[in-house]
Amino acid sequence: MKKTIAIVGALDTKGQEFAFLKSEIEKRGCSTLVVDTGVLGEAVFEPDVSREQVAQAGGSNLNQLIERKDRGEAMAVMTKGVAEIARELYEGKRIDGIISMGGGGGTVIGTSAMRSLPVGFPKLMVSTLASGDTAPYVSTTDITMMPSVVDVAGVNRISRRIYTNAAGAICGMVLGEIEPGDDKPLIAASMFGNTTTAVDHARQIMESKGYEVLVFHATGTGGQTMEALVADNYISGVLDITTTEWADEVCGGVLSAGPHRLEAAARAGIPQVVVPGCIDMCNFWARDTVPEKYAGRTFYEWNPNVTLMRTTPEENQRMGKIFAEKLNAASGPAAVLIPLKGFSQIDLEGQPFYWPETIQAFITALKGDLRQDIPVTELDYDINAPEFSRQVAETLLAMLDN
Repeated sequence: MKKTIAIVGALDTKGQEFAFLKSEIEKRGCSTLVVDTGVLGEAVFEPDVSREQVAQAGGSNLNQLIERKDRGEAMAVMTKGVAEIARELYEGKRIDGIISMGGGGGTVIGTSAMRSLPVGFPKLMVSTLASGDTAPYVSTTDITMMPSVVDVAGVNRISRRIYTNAAGAICGMVLGEIEPGDDKPLIAASMFGNTTTAVDHARQIMESKGYEVLVFHATGTGGQTMEALVADNYISGVLDITTTEWADEVCGGVLSAGPHRLEAAARAGIPQVVVPGCIDMCNFWARDTVPEKYAGRTFYEWNPNVTLMRTTPEENQRMGKIFAEKLNAASGPAAVLIPLKGFSQIDLEGQPFYWPETIQAFITALKGDLRQDIPVTELDYDINAPEFSRQVAETLLAMLDN
């Protein structure tokens, strides 16, 4: 049976380009299903899903959008509508992959459709923005971004090659057969360079007990992705060993995962073991990017492009209260394990971030606000000690067994 690829784009302004892409995909043996997201002009060729249908799915009326000529409103409506359409096509098993092309507006609309689809579903965005900061477009999904090199405006010597490559890429994605695997229950774990030893040891223990561990780098996007997969019911339990993203959220660092970190497992009711890993540090880029208000603080140059700032007792107290608030919402098993001899490898005695008062400030604030039925275990080890990571893994295993 032929695979079907959804093509999302404005057929009024970029109809020629999408007609070429459609032809190239069909040459490779795949069917296409075209969704028109144009507003002001008529489609260059007949789509399978009209712009009227997209506008309606976005909660509006195409004629009203045309009359008002408000680009912002039209973008919002078509963005919402195309996401709804894409989700319906996927749930109806009508498409096997999705591709779009565009500049700023086209990228917003195309990736909106893609973000509504699950991880693993083939997604390809050919964009003028692909070589820049793509986080707002990709978010926590697995969208493949391909630079268009030139603007998506006509079929010329350069763009013809790019569009042809894109057609080949999306066809390759949908035609690839996934080998059946020995799928095991999934455990999510958060990690940083500073906690690699701890996470690796805990991972080995979990794997020896028949679990598969997905490790997420706690760089903001990593934490968001982990939370998203938990929310989508992929995950059976969480080893949240590296909660450092909260330090960046509190201090204004560059690796914040936002204010909803630590919420997904609580809502999902799955077992979670939480450790204040690396909350002793807030991340900035090169030293000259650190805000002036932090002059006089203790810093550590992790590498020439990453500067770590030591968090204070007051900031740790605030994080203790935040952790308690998030965990108090847990509808499933939860536990906190605290490594009293250091939250990171540079928080040990004799290391640059050693400051015992910060650990006590976190513990006092956490215990003061945390539900009595959520255990807090203080262990006389540093975070990377094998005895500590063993206890973390065994705590989660006990929850999963129950």
